[in-house]
Amino acid sequence: MPLWWWLVDALAFVVAALVLLVVGLLVRRRVLARSGGTFEMSVNRGADAQASGWMLGLAVYRDTELEWFRTFSLSMRPRYRFTRGDVRIDGRREPVGHEVHAIHAGHLIVGTQNASGVQQFAMSPNALTGLLSWLESSPPGQRVNNVL
Repeated sequence: MPLWWWLVDALAFVVAALVLLVVGLLVRRRVLARSGGTFEMSVNRGADAQASGWMLGLAVYRDTELEWFRTFSLSMRPRYRFTRGDVRIDGRREPVGHEVHAIHAGHLIVGTQNASGVQQFAMSPNALTGLLSWLESSPPGQRVNNVL
């Protein structure tokens, strides 16, 4: 078999693997979004206004938790879980500098305190309103810690 056939076969294999990866990511996102209550949310473990550290993701509301999944991962397990009574929101701001390119367009950044160590969320204004409503609507007897 000539060398160029090996190159064509290798290239076809790489293209097929990339197509399968993209299809896998799309199917995973569809499965996660099927339950409803999903929105795009980026997280950052650092408190600085820098582009480094931001991770794009998808957040899913559950009964007492907000689950966060990385966008570019095939895992069906959430990377972070934010329990409703343990999340505190500490103000909002517009992205500055290179942060504009590190998160989704039109998203606001809010500071947060929670048990997972994530210090910033980035989400659309509508998603922020929904998150604040979800945090405030905890069942009777549970504490609410969000402040904006």
